[in-house]
Amino acid sequence: MIGVVLLSAGRQPVSGATVLPRLEAQAIRLATGLGEAVGLHAGPDAAAVADALGHGLSRIVHVPVPAGVDPVPALSARLAAMAPGLILAGRRGQGGDETGMVPYAVAEALDGLLIPDVVALAAGDAGALSLDQTLGRGARRRVRLRGPVLATIHPDAPAPLPFAYGQARRGVIETVAGDPAAAAAPVPVFEERPYRRRPKIVKGAPSGGSAAERLRAATGEAASGGGRLLVRPEPDEAAREILTHLRRIGVLGPPARESR
Repeated sequence: MIGVVLLSAGRQPVSGATVLPRLEAQAIRLATGLGEAVGLHAGPDAAAVADALGHGLSRIVHVPVPAGVDPVPALSARLAAMAPGLILAGRRGQGGDETGMVPYAVAEALDGLLIPDVVALAAGDAGALSLDQTLGRGARRRVRLRGPVLATIHPDAPAPLPFAYGQARRGVIETVAGDPAAAAAPVPVFEERPYRRRPKIVKGAPSGGSAAERLRAATGEAASGGGRLLVRPEPDEAAREILTHLRRIGVLGPPARESR
């Protein structure tokens, strides 16, 4: 099975130097474990992803795309021509426009299936694939299917293979002509707004009812059981109110009767 790894030009967060994103290096390791793996990059310069050859790829296909142009149409057109059984990508880029939407946009353009947060891969018979998907907190789910499929790699996947200088020298970067219509597609415009905290959803709040009922649920009056608000009470009054509340919720029993 031929696997394709989508490559992006990452940036080191401190120095700004061009680096291969770690998630894509992890994707290369998983892809090479299944058989032949090819890198695919759409961008102005293929040298930005040349380090991927040293991590296990023998060939990188480069589709020239001017800077500032959306790479999704060029990637989708090339993948449609290559027709791979498996496409791997990182969850997001590194040091650039880290929207994390490129894999989803490519899957939508190809009308294909996307499996996120994959940590392990295995090949079966007749093109079958077994993908282990992390669900958080140590839980995993195994998905068995037949390609083609696009999967994004989770950081918990196996570490990248060590960089091999000789393998990087033997690797080949193949530049292919892209679709002129795809190269002319502009980058989608995203709106940037300041972060605003979302209101907390009250557990058990009524979805219907009057505005007064929703206000009581939001302020916690309903959850408190209708207790009284005491402002600077006398100690005896505060103690009586506490005892009354504890008896109401069942922590304390009823007061003992005096014996005569």
